[in-house]
Amino acid sequence: MSTIVVVGAGVSGLTCALQLAKQGGNTITVVAKHMPGDYDPEYTSPFAGANVLPMAPEYNRWEGETWPELKRLAETCPEAGIHFQKAVLYRRAQDEAAGFAGPLSDGLFVRNPWYKDLVPDYVDLPASEVPEGMSSASSFTSVCINTAIYLPWLVGQCRARGVVFKRAVLKHISDAAKLSHTGRKPDIIINATGLLSCRLGGVMDKKVMPARGQVVLVRNEATPNMVCTSGTDDGNGDELCYIMQRAAGGGTILGGTYMKGNWDGVPDPNIATRIMKRAVEACPALTGGKGIEALDVIRHAVGLRPYREGGVRIDKENINGTWVVHNYGHGGWGYQGSWGCAFRVQELVDEIKSELKLGSKL
Repeated sequence: MSTIVVVGAGVSGLTCALQLAKQGGNTITVVAKHMPGDYDPEYTSPFAGANVLPMAPEYNRWEGETWPELKRLAETCPEAGIHFQKAVLYRRAQDEAAGFAGPLSDGLFVRNPWYKDLVPDYVDLPASEVPEGMSSASSFTSVCINTAIYLPWLVGQCRARGVVFKRAVLKHISDAAKLSHTGRKPDIIINATGLLSCRLGGVMDKKVMPARGQVVLVRNEATPNMVCTSGTDDGNGDELCYIMQRAAGGGTILGGTYMKGNWDGVPDPNIATRIMKRAVEACPALTGGKGIEALDVIRHAVGLRPYREGGVRIDKENINGTWVVHNYGHGGWGYQGSWGCAFRVQELVDEIKSELKLGSKL
């Protein structure tokens, strides 16, 4: 039986804990400053849309291996708070001409993307369905996740498999060596601290920074479609337009921003106004054509995405005599890559367990 401490209770940490618990042979403690139910800009997961809009420029196992699991949950597990929703992507001519080099400078909007063979029903829409100001559009079947349901569901699934949860604030990753509920020193620590990996002793990853996301959550419901445009006309290059309806009465998310290096956790009213105006223009049915005054706002929110220059870090490292498996730096794709990353974490844990069993002195 291996003793494991998972540091972090966002979607990445919880998914890793659940995957390792499902595997068996592990005694797991999750320790974190923030837990599901908390709202703090540095605890990003509650503020996510959350959905599947593939971002990798080519096949990526993190997203490729996560989709089947989210699809399965949407089909068979309504208590997880995930439902299917058709995604519609609108491309602006200027963004397409520039190679989509804006805030979504990734593979989402490219023509003939790799993920068309992953998600169901990918099609390019006819010109008659492309609104004025857009050069083209595509659609496919996606999912949208109610984070207020899904995160507690992950906790419940972990608890059912014996995972113990503890609140703690760590100054150094090695502090986790004293936090297993068993009282034993853990064999392995999983570092899923997200944005805080840039401040955590023993890690201090200078490539990690916030990508500030501001959204508006409203009660209005208008369309079965999840809408996303490749850029905006009225904001800076780090402002976006997307609309998605969370499952099971979770409201509709209007977004948003992707401001790298911005630590401001307070919603900006000017940005909020631009977000709402874009949303009602892209989807007039949200307010029946009455404008933003008819939006029924639940809350304005800011979440600081854990962006990492060069991409996610998933690897193993021996720190002060204890093996640490890192899983952080997901930027804006934490949910849609969560299971694929957890599968890789499991592989690294299995490698460590095999080495320890062989008596390797590393």
